Amino acid sequence: MPLVDHDDSVLVVIDAQEGFFGDALQSGDGEQARQALTRMTWLVKVARRLEVPAVITEEDPAGNGATFAPIAAVFPEEPAIVKPTFAVSGTPPIVERIERTGRTTAVLVGFETDVCVAQSAIGLRERGMRVVVVEDAVFSPGEMHRRGLERMVAEGVELNHCKGLAYEWTRTLERSRSVLRDPDLGEPPFWL
Repeated sequence: MPLVDHDDSVLVVIDAQEGFFGDALQSGDGEQARQALTRMTWLVKVARRLEVPAVITEEDPAGNGATFAPIAAVFPEEPAIVKPTFAVSGTPPIVERIERTGRTTAVLVGFETDVCVAQSAIGLRERGMRVVVVEDAVFSPGEMHRRGLERMVAEGVELNHCKGLAYEWTRTLERSRSVLRDPDLGEPPFWL
């Protein structure tokens, strides 16, 4: 597979809501959930810095809450779209917003790996998009995270990790230094 080009990417943030990560933060999966949320937030900021458009979804905001505030604040002009289906491809306004970007590579982050992320990835792939899931910026509790990743890979979805994707988006030493060390991004969630 070729490197991921930021000029052809649209970042799809799936259900980054407290209803999906709140309980996990207090459980045995807390560290993994916290790490996914931290990396997701950092990657959203990188996307903004590189002018990668974002599409943000919320499942049942009345029950699951709004998008995690630090993520929503990065793209205030792109309010979250309510997603009454598990797959983003099942909600026409979300598909329209993704397609309106003109980008053909969907980069997915969010919750939960085995349900909404997996179904969204498979659905977008069925629509002819290249789909890349950032495996350390998605989360499901327990074994379901691994199972979701395995399901997506079996369907031809690509996996990448947050650091790897950031360097693919920036491509050069000069650009990576200017973008990834930008103080507005905050402290990177791993060693750069």
